[in-house]
Amino acid sequence: MSWQAWLTLAVVAVMVFTMVRDLLAPAVAVVGAVVVLLVTGVIGPQDAFGGFSNAAPLTVAALFVLAAAVERTGTLQPLMEMILGRARGRVALGRLLFPTAGVSAFLNNTPIVAMLAPEVSAWAERRDQSPSRFLMPLSFATILGGVVTLIGTSTNLLVSGLLEAGGREPIGMFELTRVGAPVAVAGLVYLVLFTDLLLPERRAAARQAQEELRAFTVHMEVSTNGPLDGATVEAGGLRHLQGVFLVQVQRGREVIAPVTPNTQLQGGDVLTFAGKVDLVIDLQRTRGLVSAEREHIISFNSPGRTFFEAVLGESSPLIGKTLKEAEFRGRYQAAVVAIHRAGQRVPAKLGAVHLKVGDTLLILADPGFRDRWRDRPDFLLVSRVGGSPPMATRRAAIVGAITMAVVLLAGAGILPILQASMLGALAIVATGVLTPAEARAAVDLDVILVIAGSFGLGAAIERSGLAAVLASGIASAGGRFGMVGAIGAVSLGTVVLTEFITNNAAAALMFPIGIAVALNMHGDPRAFAIAVAVSASASFLTPIGYQTNTMVYGMGGYRFADFTRLGVGLTAIVLVAVTTTIGWFGWY
Repeated sequence: MSWQAWLTLAVVAVMVFTMVRDLLAPAVAVVGAVVVLLVTGVIGPQDAFGGFSNAAPLTVAALFVLAAAVERTGTLQPLMEMILGRARGRVALGRLLFPTAGVSAFLNNTPIVAMLAPEVSAWAERRDQSPSRFLMPLSFATILGGVVTLIGTSTNLLVSGLLEAGGREPIGMFELTRVGAPVAVAGLVYLVLFTDLLLPERRAAARQAQEELRAFTVHMEVSTNGPLDGATVEAGGLRHLQGVFLVQVQRGREVIAPVTPNTQLQGGDVLTFAGKVDLVIDLQRTRGLVSAEREHIISFNSPGRTFFEAVLGESSPLIGKTLKEAEFRGRYQAAVVAIHRAGQRVPAKLGAVHLKVGDTLLILADPGFRDRWRDRPDFLLVSRVGGSPPMATRRAAIVGAITMAVVLLAGAGILPILQASMLGALAIVATGVLTPAEARAAVDLDVILVIAGSFGLGAAIERSGLAAVLASGIASAGGRFGMVGAIGAVSLGTVVLTEFITNNAAAALMFPIGIAVALNMHGDPRAFAIAVAVSASASFLTPIGYQTNTMVYGMGGYRFADFTRLGVGLTAIVLVAVTTTIGWFGWY
């Protein structure tokens, strides 16, 4: 290999390492790698920054605005109760997943899950069904739906832009459908049939087990000279609390655990309770108890205060910090009451907990908290506790009409997807559905930077000769089984990468390799590009591989291995469906 290829390989390896270890945000890692390759002379300025003038990032930005309008107006919410009704089990799952995947074929996945997850969870609770049976399949269904059309996910648009940058025709609006639709249908059928068998129910039949698995930890202090000072646990009414239990009593340096009914309480004792969200909220109103997290807690009895659940994603500035370090109360004008981490109680004091990706925070704030922060990277999902999301507004019909117009204009070839999506975003602002400030806030700049930077990364891999070297190895290994084997090898490599780095970055790395494999074996480069696009979205094995998985991770009380347990079969189906479907349609 040339020195340019070795340097490119080293830069890519460092970039992947920093992304896997969460040392840098994906946008910083990708753009930083491109800058290093530019400075060292591997690529020129036109290759490095050509992505910023490509249609792909601009189209994705416009579609972010459209998706935000759908979420803001509640366009999809009236359909939920009508679709699910009183169904149960596999019937309910089928009714949920197929329409969700259909919507996801035309809208960004993240706002769909942000809008539907709280509603689905509340619907399941009302019918005494476990939300964990629906939330992970909901996330997977949006991922599967995203591979059906060009605008289903930003990764499809990235691959289309890479094709166009290489002098080839971009992907058509429904060109992916003949591969993506069979992949999606096979995956959805698998979820309907096997979710109950493979996914443990993270809410047991017994109520005590249910609340222990979906628990928050709250520390309360016994008020000196209050009604509980000197009383026993039983006399103070803390023995038989419904759905919440007293875990331990800390008295100075002494820890009393387990707590007996006759344990006598003293002023200054710190009591640790665990229980379900709404019941923990009731605990705050118990006379004689005050929060032990005074530096982070505002009055629970203040008028105009509401409780929210907020999920932390990998781009959140809170990751790795404690509430005290983040100055949470001053920054967000809100207080964290409890922390939930993958179905397990957090035993430490709230102010000392270092926050992680997937943590769910129970937050006390004013009613406008969700509107202020739902479009910001600080939280992946913000949902109100104890109530359904706002119903669809009168502008929902306008948003629905604009969305349909964008799809029809692009699908019929009347306008290219860039012009159609830009026209749709302009109509959203012109009709007052979103203000210009709200439209700007809806655009995820990190995703745009990753997509734009990916063009420079792909150019470096191709021009340095690294793609040809890696392609030769893949062709010799997978090529023994013909073109199907080669496509399968490229798809497998893409799936593995997408579990550790973002799907856009995985597509950017594998695209030039896939094209090189196609040329090496005299195959159709377009077939390999489609295989990369579909496979890059197949992130089912971990809760941190894709944003929507992280959003439902805490809400469903899942364990890390739950995603692997259900996702491994789904990943295998996608790989098999991609290779065989492309072969059946003779794309090479």
